[in-house]
Amino acid sequence: MASTVTEACEAAVSVLARYTPATIAILLHVHGRLRCVAATGSWQVFATVAPDAGIVGRVYTGGEPAVVPDVEADADHIPVRPDVTAELCVPVLDPAGRAIGVLDLQWTGPADLLSWQVVAERVAARLGTGIVALGGPAESRSEKLLRHASAMAAATTEWDLMGAAIAAARDVSTLAAAVLLLGGRGGPRLGAPMVAPGGLETRVRAELGEVGRLALGSIIDRAHRYGAGYTLGESGHPPTAEHEPLVRAGVGTLVAVPFGPPERGGVLLVADERLLRPDPTTVNLMELLAGQAWGCLDRLRTLDRLREQASSDPLTGLRHTGPFGQRIASVTPGRTALLAIDVDGFKTVNDTYGHQAGDRVLIDLARALEGALRQGDELYRIGGDEFVAVIEVGRPDEAVRVAERLTAAARRIGRTISVGVALPHPGESPELTLRRADQALYAVKRQGRDGVHLSAA
Repeated sequence: MASTVTEACEAAVSVLARYTPATIAILLHVHGRLRCVAATGSWQVFATVAPDAGIVGRVYTGGEPAVVPDVEADADHIPVRPDVTAELCVPVLDPAGRAIGVLDLQWTGPADLLSWQVVAERVAARLGTGIVALGGPAESRSEKLLRHASAMAAATTEWDLMGAAIAAARDVSTLAAAVLLLGGRGGPRLGAPMVAPGGLETRVRAELGEVGRLALGSIIDRAHRYGAGYTLGESGHPPTAEHEPLVRAGVGTLVAVPFGPPERGGVLLVADERLLRPDPTTVNLMELLAGQAWGCLDRLRTLDRLREQASSDPLTGLRHTGPFGQRIASVTPGRTALLAIDVDGFKTVNDTYGHQAGDRVLIDLARALEGALRQGDELYRIGGDEFVAVIEVGRPDEAVRVAERLTAAARRIGRTISVGVALPHPGESPELTLRRADQALYAVKRQGRDGVHLSAA
């Protein structure tokens, strides 16, 4: 009479409980765990068990019953309650003879285990046939959401996170397609990769890719203005203007859920070609999923900003000492040059006009030097008015020419710099190479500043 797997398991437990005081549990294999689907009241119930843990795991993996008259003599016994003395566990098999779970009974007093083994095996056989007829062991949608939430929390990049959110939306909603639209800085855009898309999702992405940012923005604005909702593609009832591209793609059922705050977020679209009527629980689960995904995305973006701030000079925006130390540790002898750069007369600017004027000089100079470097060259600020450029070159004179471009760029904004150039020798530490570049820089200072000096080979 049961209409779901859970009902069938609960009925089996209820019937058995009429005839024995045993603690009874049915555990089914779902997504790598033995999950307790039904149980009588007990001191403790393990909601999930590893498929190789305890007597239940042994029976599941081996497919053979376990009759344990003295649980203290069996090292695999999991103590559900402290007064259990005996345990009987039999596999729940599908019609092909494969284990899909276990039926476990535990007693605190005397029991005819061999007789109960016969009964338990017959119940488990009937139960296995019924479970398969009802579609087999499955997670509830809430359990799916929790599992996917863990996957999203473990994502280390936005790309991985959005892929996990798309897969979760399809799985939890049971609809065929899911797409994320992102707003915020840069304007509305398709914000997630296609993860094993079906035909509908491919068509939806193609249509949304053609309509332009104004139309994407309208879809996002509608969700944030009116909240989560769903619609059916019923004949004779035209869609709202915002959803016309989705109808052209073949969408029959649509759930639209706001994703994040209005000013920075977007919308999660979950769709199907079939004409379905999503129940409120589906929409609520999609709201929970969107909230979890946005929280994970916001955390990743915050971590990215913190990493950027930690590796960048807040005044000039250049990378500073931490990344510079990592970079010079990987220089290539004969191919990499270090250019030590010092601003001429900078102390005078600070003493005469104040630190705000000095900061302005450093910002302007940083932009000028960056503009004079070639693609792939790197500029770091490693001190108050001290910069270092790391460049790849073929010959020493090439490094000198780049340094001269830097001095010319400084002159164009009314400043002068002194530059010392050094190329690492084979076996030389990066610190020693930088020290030689500094020595070359001070040679320029001694010669009157505003120039370039190459360290001796």
